[in-house]
Amino acid sequence: MENDLASNVNVSTSTSLVEKYHEYSIQIIRWILKAINVWPRPANISITEKICSDFAIFICYFLIIVTMIPNGLIFIDSQESHEIKLFNVGPFTFWLIAMVNYSCLLIHVNDIHDCVEHVKTDWRIIKKFEDRKVMLKNAKLGRFIAGFCAVFMHSGVFSYNLIQGVLTKHTLNLGNSSITVRALPYPFHIKTTNVYFSPTYEFVFFLQCLSAFVVNSVTVATCSLTAVFVMHACGQMKIMISWLEKFMDNRNEENTSINKKFAIIVNHHLRILSFVSRTEKIVNVICLVEVVGCTMHICLLGYYIMMDFIQGNKGILSHSMVLFSITFNIFIFCYIGEILSDQGEQIGKSAYMTNWYLLPGKTAQGLVLIISRSNAGIKITAGKIVQLSFSTFGDVSIQKNSLFATYEYKATTCNVNIHLKSICFN
Repeated sequence: MENDLASNVNVSTSTSLVEKYHEYSIQIIRWILKAINVWPRPANISITEKICSDFAIFICYFLIIVTMIPNGLIFIDSQESHEIKLFNVGPFTFWLIAMVNYSCLLIHVNDIHDCVEHVKTDWRIIKKFEDRKVMLKNAKLGRFIAGFCAVFMHSGVFSYNLIQGVLTKHTLNLGNSSITVRALPYPFHIKTTNVYFSPTYEFVFFLQCLSAFVVNSVTVATCSLTAVFVMHACGQMKIMISWLEKFMDNRNEENTSINKKFAIIVNHHLRILSFVSRTEKIVNVICLVEVVGCTMHICLLGYYIMMDFIQGNKGILSHSMVLFSITFNIFIFCYIGEILSDQGEQIGKSAYMTNWYLLPGKTAQGLVLIISRSNAGIKITAGKIVQLSFSTFGDVSIQKNSLFATYEYKATTCNVNIHLKSICFN
């Protein structure tokens, strides 16, 4: 009777620890995904809750469209100059990319649920204190990256909205006269000027701020989701490496015991590969859109900053903030992909550096298969086209530096030409 009671206490304690560790590892992404209603719904959800959830998704799409459409109307207005249209390409494509990424997240809600359950199962099957300590360390790193991305990106967007919408002024031409009014954070095409006056201005400003929060939350959700899942996978790889080292230390045991331990290692390796494959399935299209979009936006922002510098506009500060935020965004994706690739290679190296030649023939052949699979690479890709790594980030940075150099050359040439003309005329 006492033994049964003690056993029940141990089981309940273990279950509570699993729930505690699992909640710790996924807490940040649950908060972020719930903000845009992408968190997987429970199986026993009621009809009322389902309707509220669908309505919340509709609101998110509405907030994206309510800023994107008025901006897009500028491109079909023949009265607007090409320079103004070019300055509106950045905000319009940024909102368009966010809508595509949000749709991709909603499509893969079931895959997100499977990954969350996979993380919970890993916490349940890993019972040794040393192994859980490794998992906890990687979960802490994943939480830090997710939390830092959320704070950094939302702070940057809030500061941009404050600078553009409160501190920046806009000049309106009204026939033979012009007036100075408060500017909106993002372009808003409308034939009447009522949008710049109270109370319409406050209403549109509030809508654009909410829209910016939703759009930025989509980017933050993608970064955080990738960081938490990849860090968990890296923790499982470290545990597998430690198992391989201990497996070689106990190679003198009976063949049955050795084969059983080796089967556990192989099955765990397959679980890791399956988890990474499902994570890559969730984010590969989003990463492709982000890589292409960030490269384009870095080039556009480089142009905007150079034009602000040449014309002496005050928008150089806000554009520089957005440029830094977008560069940080693509860096996080490439950093996460680099960590995953390096950790995957460590499995093959660790297996090779062990004394595998002292093992029985069939067991040694199994280690060779692990080495071969590790050499194939574990990676996160952008649309299965580009591998996310530091080299990818370098390629994007080269595009930015080339653009800055090009416009600096053009600006210098323009100033020299002006100087020569003034000399000739004088």
